[in-house]
Amino acid sequence: MFPRPITQLSAPSQTLYKIAVPVALFLWLLPLLGVALTSVRPASDLAQGNYFGLPSALAFENYATVFRNTPMLQYMLNSFWVTIPTVIGAITLSCMTGFALAIYRFPSNLIVFFMFVAGNFVPFQILMVPVRDLTLSLGMYNTWYGLALFHIAFQTGFCTLFMRNFIKALPFELIEAARVEGVAEWRIFWFIVIPLMRPAIAALSVLVFTFIWNDFFWATVLTNSAATQPVTAGLSSLNGQWIAQWHLVSAGSILAALPPVVMFFMMQKHFIAGLTLGAVK
Repeated sequence: MFPRPITQLSAPSQTLYKIAVPVALFLWLLPLLGVALTSVRPASDLAQGNYFGLPSALAFENYATVFRNTPMLQYMLNSFWVTIPTVIGAITLSCMTGFALAIYRFPSNLIVFFMFVAGNFVPFQILMVPVRDLTLSLGMYNTWYGLALFHIAFQTGFCTLFMRNFIKALPFELIEAARVEGVAEWRIFWFIVIPLMRPAIAALSVLVFTFIWNDFFWATVLTNSAATQPVTAGLSSLNGQWIAQWHLVSAGSILAALPPVVMFFMMQKHFIAGLTLGAVK
């Protein structure tokens, strides 16, 4: 059922594994290494066709140029304006819905739960036109809060699935003991369940932050100006109208990738604990 440990495989298999892992890692990181090299490549190298060779000089000023000559700072601020409220909103709603679906027994419990889950299987392309028309009719098209509200609504389904299953695995005796003592339901939720959910909240926060920060599809569908576009949608505008400035686009891409990486390393301990909690008895 589970793969055998590498140490239990034959000597040729272990040798093949030791060769394959570095090769796979190199192939995986090759695009990132290419973008990193291009981000410090002078514009003259690109003009001369030096796309894949080593840069003639390290042009770290490309990173300063991105902020000085393009709306990169505004794009990144827009991404924070969209991502942070989405994480807070989706996590808050899913904690409450997950608690209700995991703790309370009512006839339509599974139906409501399946409705939350079913939303995750609807293709984005089917929702594109109706969601855009809805934001236009509500006056929220091309606004950061319109994009954030949509992400909150869409991410709550996945987060509810995660939280409901996590809470359901908690000892129900804790809830029963609190009820016997006359503790109100909201106090059970706030003082008993929420502290036990901290690893799950941390893990889910990292996942949702990464999902929303890296979103490109809805960023291009629901926004169209530098004042509201997140960084994923704004990177394409770093190219000039007549000249491709790939060194600036690459520098902007590296900068855009930093917040999720920093978020992961800050929450790494809680993230791993949240994902592995309950994996062993």
